[in-house]
Amino acid sequence: MYVTGLVLAAGGSRRLGRPKQLLPYRGATLLDASLTTARACRFHQLLVTVPGSAEAIEDLVDLRGCIVVHAPDAGSGCAASVKSALPHVDPLSAGIVLLLGDQPGVQPWTVRALVGRGAMENIGLCRYENGVGHPLWLGRTVFDDLAGLVGDKAVWKLFDRTDIEMFDVPADGRIPLDVDTWDEYRELLDQDRDAS
Repeated sequence: MYVTGLVLAAGGSRRLGRPKQLLPYRGATLLDASLTTARACRFHQLLVTVPGSAEAIEDLVDLRGCIVVHAPDAGSGCAASVKSALPHVDPLSAGIVLLLGDQPGVQPWTVRALVGRGAMENIGLCRYENGVGHPLWLGRTVFDDLAGLVGDKAVWKLFDRTDIEMFDVPADGRIPLDVDTWDEYRELLDQDRDAS
């Protein structure tokens, strides 16, 4: 089954006050770490959305093997990033695995479990010890729905609909941290230090 990975990295980092994609992490950047995870998933196609003016990201982050999609309206929410990426999804792709560029703790085996179920389902999510989270499976059958979404957290609205079949896959541990604040960044660094 042909699958596209989509890493959302076009957020404006308003709460941090600087591009979170470029925060130092494991000898590179936060986005580098998330892309390393995405590459380990061996998607047939890997897209990454970046803000409209992303020269620093393109200069500092290893984007090899990625199709870079500029999302000029990303400030209006993640739906704008997803919509910017949809025209670039390969026509052979059965669906998208949606990953966050500020969430490097996702495990490739979690993605493989998601893709394994996605072959037969419309949308899916991961069920961790403390709730549900990314990555998400978005089958081709919901691409028109994705194109009509607006705002932040809009993709999650698909999971509230009763007319779309969904599934969840069990995932190890707690929901991996995604970094929106300095406290979350420090917590991520602490977790990384504790794990080594």
